[in-house]
Amino acid sequence: METDKSQLTAAEMGKLWAVYNGNTMGKCVLSYYLKHVGDVDIKKVLEQALNLSHSLNQDIKQIFNQANFPIPVGFTDDDVNLGAPRLFYDEFYLHYLKYLGKAGMSIYSAAIPLVTRKDVRKFFLNALSETAQLMAAVDDVLIVKGELMNSPTIPVPEKVDFIKKQHFLNGFLGDVRPLHGLEIAHLYGNINNDITSKALIIGFSQGARNEKVRTYLERGKNINQKHIEMFSSKLHKDNVPAPSLIDHLVTTSITPAFSDKLMVYHKIDMFSMKIREYANGASLNGRRDIGTLYGRCLMDVSLYVEDGANIMIDNGWMEQPPEAVDREDLSSKE
Repeated sequence: METDKSQLTAAEMGKLWAVYNGNTMGKCVLSYYLKHVGDVDIKKVLEQALNLSHSLNQDIKQIFNQANFPIPVGFTDDDVNLGAPRLFYDEFYLHYLKYLGKAGMSIYSAAIPLVTRKDVRKFFLNALSETAQLMAAVDDVLIVKGELMNSPTIPVPEKVDFIKKQHFLNGFLGDVRPLHGLEIAHLYGNINNDITSKALIIGFSQGARNEKVRTYLERGKNINQKHIEMFSSKLHKDNVPAPSLIDHLVTTSITPAFSDKLMVYHKIDMFSMKIREYANGASLNGRRDIGTLYGRCLMDVSLYVEDGANIMIDNGWMEQPPEAVDREDLSSKE
């Protein structure tokens, strides 16, 4: 990969730093999954995902080395126990990869309009394209295995129409309209995210060593379940089916497969994605009750992410991201 010689901007540093750290975590998790997979098709997409994580971080290293930017520690072999027994069944990996792809595409697409250096822009465009291809491959395997939980169909409109009354916005009182397609799509997608998050957190909590970490994970599981029920109830009221839980895809192993540091960071990452996804769902919603629901859920998730960050800081696990110069601190040293 040919690198540019111009200085990295704050946006470029921050986005590359975040992607590098996330992919070091992904490498640990995917390497462990590959130690415990029997299905040939599922193994193939896991390998594709692991190779992509490695390739992206190699490109970032090249950019950072050229810019004399210190390579983040992220996560290492010390954060995964490849010899631990199987923690998840094969089908879970497909749901996990679906989440992983959505998270990656969200980060890469947000970065593209913020970066200006040609090599960095090319990096994110490539990352987005490669991740989209991975997502397509995962969907193909999900379909073959009968595991795809796709959003339901709704009737095709008979004609183009326009909204004529304000009751389109109702949600609590009066004439409440059925959910429209975008509302269903985002409710369904967020339930899928929470279902995967809950199953992962069940597995994590079985091997957590630190009591505070175990309590934190248990709280996350309860938030996941609460949000699944709240979102599902909105679908059920309109006789729209909701995705099913995948808790049964977690084994009974209690041997720690991952470090407490990795597990807390992973849940911060997953719940941070929920902030983006919930806000996106709220922005495309038209009913007041659903907007209020997303607001309540955003508060739950934001507080959980903050508490996770405090655990990371208290244990010395959180790396310092690149930041602006503290001019007041410089002045005090004169």
